[in-house]
Amino acid sequence: MRIQDPRNWMWAQALEMLDQAERLQRHFFAPGETGTGTGVPSWQPPVDIIETDREYWILVALPGVSPRNVHVAIDGGALVVQGERSMPAKAFAGAIRRLEIPYGRFERRIAIAPGRFELREQTFDNGCLVIGLRRLA
Repeated sequence: MRIQDPRNWMWAQALEMLDQAERLQRHFFAPGETGTGTGVPSWQPPVDIIETDREYWILVALPGVSPRNVHVAIDGGALVVQGERSMPAKAFAGAIRRLEIPYGRFERRIAIAPGRFELREQTFDNGCLVIGLRRLA
């Protein structure tokens, strides 16, 4: 069915894009299973990866997560970022109307190129964990 009025077509396109964005958000923040076999619910934070000849830079979106609650390790051919986002300390009385921010345990396994790497840097910057890996000779 072809829509003749451009305003209707644009509206349909906008709704389709919003639907795609919502599906993507549910994919990244959906509860799942951790790789530890414990069955503990988890979510996976989104990441950006930049690779150079000698380094990997990984940005992990973790707003609201305390650096004390994050553990980073190299496990074989993967970088593993684990931790937990706790509910805010302030108790809110009332019925929950919407809960979109994922809480609880998270784990993200990020495949890295073959070879040996060392953890060069691990800092938090504006809600993102910035990880620098250096390729060893």
